[in-house]
Amino acid sequence: MQRATHKKSNFENELNLCNFVQNLVTMNAYAEKIEIIQWIAGLKDQSILEQLKKIKDNFATQQLDWFDTISLEERESIQRGLDDSKNGLVTPHSEVRKRYEKWL
Repeated sequence: MQRATHKKSNFENELNLCNFVQNLVTMNAYAEKIEIIQWIAGLKDQSILEQLKKIKDNFATQQLDWFDTISLEERESIQRGLDDSKNGLVTPHSEVRKRYEKWL
């Protein structure tokens, strides 16, 4: 009996890699938060706690635009995409759907 083999496409491999990297970034951010929480929990200096509370309160009252919260690399990537669109260097949505139809 012959086994059915499933060869993954480059698109599937790239998608899996992107998901893996995104999970790593999320896990690193989570680990950093835990580390900060542990550090704060061990603080004995009341003045540092008061400064942290001010930072938290100021952050909560600010109405930040989402664009201001992303990294420089993300902003540059968005700008490159906008420039490509402006210069006609894009693929129409209908063509992309046709190309990747079997995965959608």
